[in-house]
Amino acid sequence: MTDGQGVWLYAVTSAEPAAPVLSGLTGVAGEAVHAVLADDLAAVVGSVPLEVFGEQPLRQNLEDLTWLEATARAHDTVVSTLARRVPTIPLRLATVFVDERGVYSLLAERRADFESALALVTGRTEWGVKGYGDRETLTAAVAEAQAASSDKGVGTAYLLRRRAQLSAQETVEHDAATRAEEIHDRLVRQAAAGRRQAATDPALSGSRDWMVLNGTYLVDDDATDDFRATVAELGKKFPGIRLELTGPWPPYSFAGVERMAP
Repeated sequence: MTDGQGVWLYAVTSAEPAAPVLSGLTGVAGEAVHAVLADDLAAVVGSVPLEVFGEQPLRQNLEDLTWLEATARAHDTVVSTLARRVPTIPLRLATVFVDERGVYSLLAERRADFESALALVTGRTEWGVKGYGDRETLTAAVAEAQAASSDKGVGTAYLLRRRAQLSAQETVEHDAATRAEEIHDRLVRQAAAGRRQAATDPALSGSRDWMVLNGTYLVDDDATDDFRATVAELGKKFPGIRLELTGPWPPYSFAGVERMAP
């Protein structure tokens, strides 16, 4: 670009269906987004002022949480609109090129990666499942299971229950992790792909709940109802773990975004 304009990259998709989807869509600077075509690929981009989105000012602006939130929302609006209509590979926030030649180079150099990622996400959508543990309920459930395994008399059973409660309090985190892993394994079997992410920082989420699972799952669009049903079933199966299903989302977790970005 010229006149102090750079190129903000939102996503990569297939060239043929991209153009009609972009009509009226605006980006992080209020700009009309457009497609940079390279054979059978299209990079969806927007022209942005380098005085705001250039390397130095961008580094400063990203430290402004209000600016960052508004920019992230605008970026995601473009990506989400695309993902609802065509197979889409989201690019990370703040992927900026000096001009469109850099975009062409990226498409050429990473063609095989983009094509592989597009094949993976086609006909599929990302869903998130978070699990939150209730220490008191988990402790009671573990203690009850331990006590029930004993076939002793009434007095001995009481002592065993008390001992089980103390033991459960000491091992509740391990037991919660075991349950969370079982939930994740079951959901992965219901999905085309699944990943466990790091627990969300409470300072960012605003929640002090004990997160024991933060999973993302790539689910076939025609299997969404089955996946929802499985989440509901697992939520009932494990007392003390509350499951929260979110989505549908663009496939941020399954597009190799970090690896592909410059």
